[in-house]
Amino acid sequence: MVCRRSVRILVLLLLFSGLGGCSSTSAQDSGGPLPPEQAAYDVFHYDLDVAVDPALERIEGTVDVRAVVKEPLEVLVLNLDRRLSVRRAWEIGERGTRRSVERKEGRNELWIDLGRSYAAGDTLHARVAYEGRPRVAPNPPWDGGLTWEETPAGAPWIATSCQTEGADLWWPVKDHPSDEPDSMDLAFTVPDSLVAASNGRLRSVERASDSTETYRWHVSTPINTYNVTLNAAPYVHLDTAYASTSGQDVPVSAYVLPSDSARAARALPGFLDQVRFLEETLGPYPPRADKYGLAQSPFLGMEHQSLIAYGHDFTPGGLGYGASFDALHFHELAHEWYGNLVTVADWKDFWLHEGTATYLEALYAEARRGHDAYRARIDDFRQAMTGGTPIARRDPTSAEEIYHGDVYNRGALTLHTLRYVVGEKALRTLLRRFADPGGRTRDEGPSFRHVTTADFVRLAESVSGRSLDAFFDVYLYQSDLPVLETRRADGTLRLQWANTGDAAFEVPVPVRVRDSTRRVAMTGGEGQVQVPAGADVQVDPKGWVLRQE
Repeated sequence: MVCRRSVRILVLLLLFSGLGGCSSTSAQDSGGPLPPEQAAYDVFHYDLDVAVDPALERIEGTVDVRAVVKEPLEVLVLNLDRRLSVRRAWEIGERGTRRSVERKEGRNELWIDLGRSYAAGDTLHARVAYEGRPRVAPNPPWDGGLTWEETPAGAPWIATSCQTEGADLWWPVKDHPSDEPDSMDLAFTVPDSLVAASNGRLRSVERASDSTETYRWHVSTPINTYNVTLNAAPYVHLDTAYASTSGQDVPVSAYVLPSDSARAARALPGFLDQVRFLEETLGPYPPRADKYGLAQSPFLGMEHQSLIAYGHDFTPGGLGYGASFDALHFHELAHEWYGNLVTVADWKDFWLHEGTATYLEALYAEARRGHDAYRARIDDFRQAMTGGTPIARRDPTSAEEIYHGDVYNRGALTLHTLRYVVGEKALRTLLRRFADPGGRTRDEGPSFRHVTTADFVRLAESVSGRSLDAFFDVYLYQSDLPVLETRRADGTLRLQWANTGDAAFEVPVPVRVRDSTRRVAMTGGEGQVQVPAGADVQVDPKGWVLRQE
């Protein structure tokens, strides 16, 4: 998800009021401890079929859930917003037996009685039919739901956004980032004046006699359920192909409003240049078996897998700083690797998504415009940083809780400092190997998987050949940043790290004396450098080390 640096004061208000991408109602908050009834099964496929009525802002649909049972199970617990009602739930393969559904008071859960006990290793196949008027997104994409807008020409313009609240805002699902289906089928029926764009590859468009059309999509790779998306408008689509570094030709489809099609066509080569950079930096484009896709949206943006939501104007910028490239598109695209390819199993590690995607913006600026452009982006992140809370947690955490921390900018600046500590080559190796372990071949395909901060730290230590526990403990898990205390006397500048808790924090410090810069080791959190009397001295003149100023 984007961080709206273009309105920094608003961001601060949203983050600290609990509206920065999340709902203030706990029942509409994704993640947290996984209930044992949901830990007992693992979904491997969803089949979602939804009819959309723009005039009534209403949906009606079914979802098939196919899952492997991990622990003995007698009840299937799914999540669904209470604004939506269940018409029926039944098992497939059990003679269509209808099952009772209980809705717990104040909770967005469906407790479906399976009528028998499933054993570990069994598979179950259930279907839920539901309907209603889903939650209208108050402030998409940060406070999500369905957006029912009009295009400039007055046509319906519909889009979903539900990262922090969860996909249960609009369909029955196991709402937890730890469970991704291996594949999905998606069908959306809309008025025939609209085009329904979604994840994966378009398999068919079926016209009906009631002036509707059904668009059928297939997602061939694992997908986090908050990334499942519906976008409907009188789109035109710009189609081409992209030659991936994997050796494959990736289908390209940009779904845009007719009035913006010329601008979108001019912007598309720049968007594909961003794909090329990220492939060269992180490995081949992950959902290449499906497509590179973009859907113009009535809100700023979102990293929906293989169809990112894009709400900028096809010009440079988009995130509130002076980027020479379309930073909004780049940020959402970067999530195809950090967010969609590697996905946190719990929101406690969410900085891996947003901090890395934000830092990659700076790397792209450096690659295309040089090191000064990189520095300018780092300065933007530093100015936008809010601070005050840890950006990672030890225990299971909901999406709402983690959004109170600055996972974007502090996460990016942590990686910036890590680059100084371990070296640029080691950092780039780390970022690539974490996304693309071993450099997988075309036949193997991408390694979609769940990751944790601990996984990242282990690889960072392996690549760099040094212990980094204290580094990450202070920068990720501590509320306040470290403080660098300095004292100059008797021809010596003494440096000491403070506010680092019990961590053996030994991040080196660059010090410039006159025209020469040296790297001062901070053994035991302390270091010193000799300085001639009257010499000009600057500590960390280029801003490599993240600390309290």
